[in-house]
Amino acid sequence: MRVGTEETRLVVLRGNSASGKSSVAAALRRRHGRGLALVGQDNLRREVLRERDQPGAANIGLIDTVARYALDAGYHVVVEGILYADRYGEMLTRLCADHRGPTHCYYLHVPFEETLARHATKPQAAEYGEAEMRAWYRELDLLPGAVETVIGAHSALPDTVDRILRDTGLA
Repeated sequence: MRVGTEETRLVVLRGNSASGKSSVAAALRRRHGRGLALVGQDNLRREVLRERDQPGAANIGLIDTVARYALDAGYHVVVEGILYADRYGEMLTRLCADHRGPTHCYYLHVPFEETLARHATKPQAAEYGEAEMRAWYRELDLLPGAVETVIGAHSALPDTVDRILRDTGLA
């Protein structure tokens, strides 16, 4: 089923924990302003449903439904989260294929050691540590079909945001 319009933009922003996804998504929204919906995996999975990230979990369908609803309502949408390829890939592939407008997918690739350093600066740093992050970390967990642009740790937050705004036409 087709979703959105030729004018709506869909941005999928993936990467490991502490790779900068939420910071990039928040900056995109600040820079763009109204009309851009953030569909965050952490919010829908942890806050709305309070469920664990596992294959077939309810948040997968909820992310899809919220993104589609916002696109159909005329919003540009940023879907953001770790979104493991083996769990979320099928849903994301369908969502991207069904979107009528431009779709851009990005993977923020940050080495494990850097994710640890970044995690230590976060407010929830005491909630989980190196063992959990090591268990969650997946090296270049890309979606099939080479659909994602990989952005490395060398790209500073303002540069990453500028690039995405420019690529997507949201500037």
